[in-house]
Amino acid sequence: QGQLLESGGGLVQPGGSLSLSCVASGRTFTTNALAWFRQAPGKEREFVAGCSWNSGTKYYADSVKGRFNISRDSAGKSFFLQMNNLKSEDTAVYFCALKVGGSIRTEREAYTYWGQGTQVTVSS
Repeated sequence: QGQLLESGGGLVQPGGSLSLSCVASGRTFTTNALAWFRQAPGKEREFVAGCSWNSGTKYYADSVKGRFNISRDSAGKSFFLQMNNLKSEDTAVYFCALKVGGSIRTEREAYTYWGQGTQVTVSS
């Protein structure tokens, strides 16, 4: 069993930065793949970024490549999403997720553990 708890969302102006955190409780996840997804109002939940915890391999959606960075700690307890040069279209509820196995997948159905979501609003 495991639970994920996100923090770090908020309101930021276009061009600004935010950092999201996700803390895993109940077990460590050093053999899993982790990811961030987001869901804007009226839209499907979409993949943002993923990372293999063991190898550190990363993968990003084209819409955030070069602006967002996903990272994790070595203890298998926390992972992060640094978001820079934010745009209004980045406004969404952001979710952290973990899946069994270390391969990164972009389909939400591949992920077993989910956080509750944190709101990110980019607006002037």
